[in-house]
Amino acid sequence: MEKHLVLRHEGLELAATLHYPTDEKKNDDCKRQAIIICHGFIGSRIGVDRLFVKAARALAAQGSYVLRFDYGGCGESNGDYGSLGFDSMVDQTRTALDYITSMECVDPRRIVLLGHSLGGAVSIMTAVKDKRVKRLLLWSPVAYPFNDIVRIVGRKGYDEAVQSGTVDYSGFTLKPVFFDSLLEHQPFQAATRFSGDVLLVHGTSDELIPVDYSFLYQKVFWTRSEGLCDKEIIFQASHTYSNRQHQEEAIRISSEWLEGLDKKQQEWHHWSI
Repeated sequence: MEKHLVLRHEGLELAATLHYPTDEKKNDDCKRQAIIICHGFIGSRIGVDRLFVKAARALAAQGSYVLRFDYGGCGESNGDYGSLGFDSMVDQTRTALDYITSMECVDPRRIVLLGHSLGGAVSIMTAVKDKRVKRLLLWSPVAYPFNDIVRIVGRKGYDEAVQSGTVDYSGFTLKPVFFDSLLEHQPFQAATRFSGDVLLVHGTSDELIPVDYSFLYQKVFWTRSEGLCDKEIIFQASHTYSNRQHQEEAIRISSEWLEGLDKKQQEWHHWSI
């Protein structure tokens, strides 16, 4: 079952889709895991080649609630993406958290952010700021928001935004305030302040965000005193996992990793009793 809804955030109407668990567990009284999908730069809750639709349905089939939404100015949401900036994306994600954590059927110990590309960086900064986030799934995560997005837009485009006040990029009007907001956040430095569990997924043929970033991220997460960090590298996968095999592999890896965490949690619970 899927439900289309609108999340209201500071004058914005964020289009969202909630996927209900479709597994056949007999105990319907148990609280379920909840996953929020955070799309990347000028993306949408559908994803390239319907990546996020497929991921949400697969994860719901494994027993989770999954919420995917469009950031302001993207997809079906209103607002001006190019003037909102990184901080707004973090705050919008927290509004999604407000919605999902208000559901009585959701397990507050299993709140997950699945962030792709720039959404990965947003997920990290949200998790650092909001302790309700317990787990992170980071697919091809941005590490240096300003440098990475300027590289994608092009230096010429960035210079045009600074000089004339706007630049058109793929139909999006980006303003200096957008780029300035990216400069203010350093996910690498902030990562150590998240104490939950992390899975990094990256493709070796990522043409936009270097696969090396995930190796560096793992080293940073390993310096923490608590919280594990695993990494899976998918051979020849692109930035958007556009090959069906790569899509299925990223989804399977993420699903199995979450299931493994749940088993460890249950084993610990039984042992402690």
